Amino acid sequence: MVTPMANTKNFSILSEGLSVGVSSVIITAICKIMDHTVTIPTQFKKERLDKALALLLPDFSRTRLRQLVETGCVSLQGSTIKDATYRVKPDEQYCITIPQAEPSHMEATDIPLNIIYEDDDMLVINKQAGLTVHPGAGNHQDTLVNALLAYCCDSLSGIGGVERPGIVHRIDKDTSGLLVVAKHDIAHRHLAEQLAERTLKRTYLAVCWGVPNVRVGWIDANIGRSHRDRKKMAAVKEGGKTATTHYKVVQRFKDLACLVECELETGRTHQIRVHMTHLGHPLIGDASYGSSHAKFLRKCDGATHDFIKEDFNRQALHAFKLRLIHPISGEEMSFEAPLPEELEQLLALLRENSL
Repeated sequence: MVTPMANTKNFSILSEGLSVGVSSVIITAICKIMDHTVTIPTQFKKERLDKALALLLPDFSRTRLRQLVETGCVSLQGSTIKDATYRVKPDEQYCITIPQAEPSHMEATDIPLNIIYEDDDMLVINKQAGLTVHPGAGNHQDTLVNALLAYCCDSLSGIGGVERPGIVHRIDKDTSGLLVVAKHDIAHRHLAEQLAERTLKRTYLAVCWGVPNVRVGWIDANIGRSHRDRKKMAAVKEGGKTATTHYKVVQRFKDLACLVECELETGRTHQIRVHMTHLGHPLIGDASYGSSHAKFLRKCDGATHDFIKEDFNRQALHAFKLRLIHPISGEEMSFEAPLPEELEQLLALLRENSL
């Protein structure tokens, strides 16, 4: 049993098949809550405290709940419990206080963003090529996360107890297109689960050198660190992580190049770029994986050759379609983003080159 203690927005979730033998438990959760009171049912006898709370509050990760226990945010009959391994007893009543999110130490930066969709729970962004998603070595302020901190201001309720946007999946710096961002923990958890369960669908358009012999197919090849260059990824025979990309040739430009639609079944680092290179058809403009592009460039006419070599400063990859289930309402949603101008120009030149 879960009793909300804050006068905020409610929604109900049916949690089925709990590992402790309960076939179904109806749980009332709170979006943007401050406090919960939970009563331990008989079936949870001798469970660890963090596990019992995770079963009763499925919209919070076990890691987050363990953090709350260890920081003194959980009490039993007025006494603070800081041991996440404590074995619970039936009918014990715990109060869980969800503190206000701490301010992020990351700097907010005013960078223009193309917002496709926004509500209280999430945003869908059409990211421009050249924008890094996360702060990292050498770039601590000019990233998508910094831009979102400036754009969202006070509308972020916190991810993992910190006021920051919840990046659900990433797009490479020099790739453009759609990605979804959570505004609070509950939305982030539901979207991340969709990603893990492969129900969040991401479809890309890529312009590749050459044309695959099989026009519609899939690539199953594990991806791991390259043995030749540890900064790069590669398709590996042993080790690595399983990776599957479904592809379809949408348009061909004689034997010079083709437009390919790719749908990710998994989401490994540089997956489409690595898989298409593994197939023998690297992406145009891919400086890391397009080592064979010189032989294709020689086949281009002057205008196409000069544009690709001098003006096309990105890989030809765009996340054009995103399908997901809204993390709060449960509504099925689909978003599309048109190709950016430089990709349209590339395709126009390849068409002319093929005449």
